Amino acid sequence: MGLESSADDPVPVRTVSRSLGEWIGRLGAIWMEGQIAEFRPRKGMRFQYFTLRDTDVEMSLSIRADAAVLGKLDPPLAEGQRIIVHARPDFYAARGSLSMLAREIRPVGLGTLLAELARLRDLLTAEGLFAPERKRSLPFLPRRVGLICGRNSAAMQDVLANARDRWPSVDFEVREVPVQGPQAVSAVTSALTELDSLPGVDVIIVTRGGGSVEDLLPFSNETLVRAAAACTTPIVSAIGHEQDAPLLDLVADLRASTPTDAAKRVVPSLTEQAALIDGLHERALRVLTHRIDSDAQTIEHRLARARGVVLSRLDAAANDVMHLAARVRSLSPAATLERGYAIVLTEDGGIVRDSDSVAADALLDIRLAEGRMTARREG
Repeated sequence: MGLESSADDPVPVRTVSRSLGEWIGRLGAIWMEGQIAEFRPRKGMRFQYFTLRDTDVEMSLSIRADAAVLGKLDPPLAEGQRIIVHARPDFYAARGSLSMLAREIRPVGLGTLLAELARLRDLLTAEGLFAPERKRSLPFLPRRVGLICGRNSAAMQDVLANARDRWPSVDFEVREVPVQGPQAVSAVTSALTELDSLPGVDVIIVTRGGGSVEDLLPFSNETLVRAAAACTTPIVSAIGHEQDAPLLDLVADLRASTPTDAAKRVVPSLTEQAALIDGLHERALRVLTHRIDSDAQTIEHRLARARGVVLSRLDAAANDVMHLAARVRSLSPAATLERGYAIVLTEDGGIVRDSDSVAADALLDIRLAEGRMTARREG
């Protein structure tokens, strides 16, 4: 039950502090897993303090451990290490502070980490987050490239230098964040969400250099992987070296083997594109020249054929004219006259067909093949 209190009857601080201690104490000892965010060993002190942070969200607890408990660890406790702790809550009523008193600490071994990664990979695969049909094509020439990388890291310099060497005017929106340790997941996830919301960013590169499996764990974190899957902007993953394969590689739209490779895959080469254009221009010129030559030969061939057809038809027409002329000549009166006949005409030009039609003493015009003469009818 809650404490009864009012403005007229307030509860003393000691009562509230004791009640908090009682309520917290009901939790009992529990096993929990996390990553060591802060650890500053104090020599000669019985108790050591460190901060255990959740790898998915910005939440942490203060842990108090006896030197004897810490002495059993191999390797020794260090920042960034993932551990499993058996502890009970320890509320210091005098100052109202809460910590967890560690009874046992176990490092999370590589085998355990790999088994957890395999389980998560199978889970996300079953959900379809790594399916090829989800992959989006990268733009040919992005207006602006989002870049998530470590602060002043070699990976950042590799991407920027190689990208600008290929296309000098390329624009970058850079987010320098922790890429290792307990703050990496939340920092990279926030940067990814922010860049995805910017309308001018056409592609996002997430990169860092190589490292151990533990160093690259943030890029296999379920929260980060799901955030990447939810992005609408194409994502390029360039984490570690060729042999490294964090889960972010599987959900990204493109996996680059190195930061340098990421720059080459995202930004086209101005030199290569210019050479390609020159090559296409030369090829087009060759094709066009060949086409013109081919068409010219075709036209010349067709003209020759047309010329032959026209000449053939002219010859045939000339022969037809000659035949028609011969026929006309054979049917004309001149041809008859040439055979020894004559045409007798009256004085007024009429043709004489009957001797009775000509009066006595009438003058007659006789037309011969060569010349003509006049005659008079007698009798």
